[in-house]
Order: sequence, then structure tokens, then C-alpha cells
Amino acid sequence: MPIIRPEPTPPEPPEPQEPHRAREVAESFGTDPERYDRARPRYPEALVRAITATLPGPDVLDAGCGTGVSARPFQAAGCRVLGVEPDTRMAEWARRHGTEVEVAEFESWDAAGRSFDAVVSGQAWHWVDPDAGAAKAAGILRPGGRLAVFWNAARPPQALAEAFDAVYRRVLPDFLARAQWAATGAQPYEAMCDRAADGIRDSGAFGAPERWRFDWERTYTREEWLDQVPTTGGHTRLAPEDLERVLEGVGAAVDAFGGAFTMPYTAVVVTADRTAAG
Repeated sequence: MPIIRPEPTPPEPPEPQEPHRAREVAESFGTDPERYDRARPRYPEALVRAITATLPGPDVLDAGCGTGVSARPFQAAGCRVLGVEPDTRMAEWARRHGTEVEVAEFESWDAAGRSFDAVVSGQAWHWVDPDAGAAKAAGILRPGGRLAVFWNAARPPQALAEAFDAVYRRVLPDFLARAQWAATGAQPYEAMCDRAADGIRDSGAFGAPERWRFDWERTYTREEWLDQVPTTGGHTRLAPEDLERVLEGVGAAVDAFGGAFTMPYTAVVVTADRTAAG
């Protein structure tokens, strides 16, 4: 009788380090700011309205503003936005498209005595030390101002998530970014939200942190999704041949799904008011 040997189980990715310590990853997004700005998902209008409705004034500081994806909706809502961004390439793109930006890491940025009604951060607070970042925000917020940090969590159809995961297991089994398809929904962002909330509480300068959720969706063609993939964490540092293999596999998965799909997103927010006594 032939012996049937089980298929080897691909190794699980190693535990990642604290994101804010992985500066080489954070600083890799500026390699193609045009693609980043074009392809990255936006944020639902309801999120912007909910934040701005609570503010005592219009002055907003966007920490880690990148190319301005998170800043521009607040500008459109009537806010005066100053961005702080450590990557000069991203900052220059944001400036050319209407957002004032100063180049620095948020924790060490010199506010020069300025204060703000809100500190926001879209898809970037995990690159900020959560304790130092909350303390910095507390120091520049006016009493009653708001700290609001948020992320877009993708929730693809289960069959497509499994197909994406299979691509990475086959092509790059140790690649950390594949974990997002093994655990869909807001779950991958729960740890980031927890760290942000802990930093807010530990600062002693804010009210109790709240968590808000906003569901929205976007339909992607195959080409639109493949345009977006290289802008996500880790892909910016792949060797060209590895990225090509990933895109080939992901493209085939989308083709098998009909050539397009609707991606449900949940925008998750951690937010708190600056107290007068803090």
C-alpha cells in the first residue's frame, strides 16, 4: 500500500516588531507617491463629519499626512490643515496638491508654540510611538480639542480572501503582509486600536477613548486592485521579481472572481477629547 504523506504546512509568519520601530518600512511608501495618492482607499464622509462636528475650531494637525489623502477631506470640510510627514517625497506631493506640510517625525516635531483643535492621523498612527504620540498631541491640543486616529480595514469576500492568502502562501509564505487575508475584517487592526487607546489613557490628558466604526465599500477592477497592492505595507520593499509574482497570482485570483469585485471596508477610529485638567 502506498504511503500518503501529508502536505507540509507552510511556516507561519514571525511575530512583527512594534510598527513604529520599523522605520525602514514606514519610509518605503514614498518610493512612488503618485501611485500611492492615486490608488490608496479614501475615507468615508461620515467619518470626517463625525470628527469635525465635535471640534471647538477649524485648526487640524494631520500626523503622518503622507500625500494628503487624509488631509484633503478635512480641508474640503472647511478645516485649516497642517500636515506633518517624515518622508520628503510624500510631503512634496502633498504640498503640490494643496496641503501645507512640515517634514518631521510627529513625536519630535517642533510646534513652535502653535495649538490645534484636532490632531488626526489616517492609516499612520501605528508608525508613531503610541505613548509619545499621545503626549505630543496633548501638548498641542486646545482644551476640548480631539485626537482621532483611524484606519481602513478591508473585508474582501471570503472566497477572494482565501484566494489571496493562497497566492502568498505559494509565492512568499513568510511574507508578513499575507496575514491580512488570513484574518479579514477589522480584526487585524484591533491591536493597533488597543495600543492607541492605551497611549491615550496613559497620557492622563484625555477623556476616555472611544471607538467608532464606519462601513463603506468600493468596487475594484483587476487593474485598479493591482495598482493598489504595491502601495501596501511590505510590498514597497519586495524585489521586483517577487512583486511581479505576487501581482500575477493576485491578478489571476481576481480574474477567477469575474475580473472585478466589491471590497467592503470598515473605517475604525480611536478618539478622545483633550481635557482642560490633563
